[in-house]
Amino acid sequence: MTPRVPSSSDAPAHPRSFRLRRVANWFPLGLTYATLTMGRYDFNVYANHARELHGLSHAQVGTIATAGFWLYAASLVVNGPLTERIGGRRAILVAVAGSSVTNLAMALFLRGPADAGHVVLGLSLLYGANMIFQSFGAVAVVKVNSAWFHWRERGAFGGLFGAMISLGYYLALGIGGLVYAHLPFWALFLVPSGVLAVMGAVDARLVRDRPGLAGLADFDTGDEDGGVAPDTQRTRPPAWPEAIGRVLRHPVLRLLALAEFCTGVVRQGLLLYFGSFLAQVHGVTEKATPLRYQAATLGITAGGVCGALLCGVLSDRVFGSRRAPVAFLFYVGQVVALLALGMVGSSYLAVGLVGFACMWIFGVHGMLSGTASMDFGGRSAAATAAGLLDGVQYMGSGLVGLGLGALMDVTQWAIWPYALIPFSVLGAALMLRVWNARPAQVGEH
Repeated sequence: MTPRVPSSSDAPAHPRSFRLRRVANWFPLGLTYATLTMGRYDFNVYANHARELHGLSHAQVGTIATAGFWLYAASLVVNGPLTERIGGRRAILVAVAGSSVTNLAMALFLRGPADAGHVVLGLSLLYGANMIFQSFGAVAVVKVNSAWFHWRERGAFGGLFGAMISLGYYLALGIGGLVYAHLPFWALFLVPSGVLAVMGAVDARLVRDRPGLAGLADFDTGDEDGGVAPDTQRTRPPAWPEAIGRVLRHPVLRLLALAEFCTGVVRQGLLLYFGSFLAQVHGVTEKATPLRYQAATLGITAGGVCGALLCGVLSDRVFGSRRAPVAFLFYVGQVVALLALGMVGSSYLAVGLVGFACMWIFGVHGMLSGTASMDFGGRSAAATAAGLLDGVQYMGSGLVGLGLGALMDVTQWAIWPYALIPFSVLGAALMLRVWNARPAQVGEH
C-alpha cells in the first residue's frame, strides 16, 4: 500500500526539539499577555471604589472606560497592519514598554489631590494612552503564534493559551484586590508597571516571530495562506491598504466582527461593573468580605480557563476545527448565566455565578479573536484580522461605558445584567450564518 502523502489539512508531526522550543516561545508570550491584562483591568478595581475615592458616578467611570475602549479600537486599525510589517515580537515589546510607562504615570497622577473633574480628564488621557499601547498585545500574540501552529493545532492550543491569559484577570482583580486592601490605592497601577517591565526583558530574550528565526524549519500552516511555500514568510508583508482590504472583503470575518461587537458589550458589561454590583447589592468587598471577594476573582480566572479549554477541545475534537458551532453554544450559555446572575439573592451564589458567566463569555472571545482570526486571516494577515475582531469588540465595549453607565445611574441595578442578554442572543444568531466555515485553502492543494 502506498503511504498517504500528508496534505496541508493535516497537522505536521513536529519533532521534540521543535515542540520544546515552541513552548519556550509561547509560554513567556502567554505570561506577558496575562501581565498586560493585569495592566489593563487594574482600572476595574479602581472603578469599584471611584465613588468613595473621588466621588465619581457610574457615568463618569464609564467615560474614562470608553475613552480607553474606543482608543484601543481605533488604534487597531493602524496597529494590526503595522504588526504585519514590524513582526509580533517587536509589537509585544512596544505594548509592554508603553503600558508599563502609562501605568506608572497613572499611579503618580493619583498620588496627588484631585477633584472628580480632574480625575475624569486625567485618567481618560492616561488610561486612553495605556490602551493604545495595549492594543499591540493581542495582535502581536496572534501574529507570532500563526507561524508556529498549524490550523489543526490551533483550537486546542487556543484553549490552552486562553487559559494562561485568564491568569491575567486574577492578577488584575484578585491581586489588585489585595493591593487595594493593604497598600495605598494608587499602587493598583504601580505594581503592574513593575511586572510589565520584567516581562519585557524576558520576551526580548526568548520570543521569536517564526521557527526560522529560532534555528528551526518554517512550515506550511495550512490556513488561508496554505499552499504558500514556507520560505515566502521572509518576503515583504502586505501593504496597509492590501491587508485591510483583504480582511474587510472576507465574508466570514465580517460576520465574526459583528459577533465580537456583541461579545464586547457582554464582556465589558460584566467586568466593568461586577465589583460594584457585588459590593452595593451583596455587600462583598475586598476589605469587608475578603474571602468572598477573592472567590469571585478566582472564579473569573477559573471560568476563563474552563471556557477556553472547553472551547478548544470541542472545536478540534467534536466539530472538526470549526469555530462557529462552539461559539453558538457559548453565546447560549451566556444568556443562561446572565439571567441567573440577575435573579439570585444570595451573595454566595452571586459570587459563583460571576465566574460561571465568565466561562461562557471568555471562551467565545478567545475562540473568535484568537483562533478564528488566524484561520481566516492566514499568516500574512493574521494580525490585521485579529485587530479587526478585537477592535470591533472594543467598539461594543464603549457602549457599556457611556450607555450602560448612564442608565445605571438612573435605574441602579434593576437593568443589570439583563441589558446584556440581547447581545448574546444576536451573537448566537450570527454564528448560525457561518456554522460550517473553514479556511478556504485547506484541502485545495
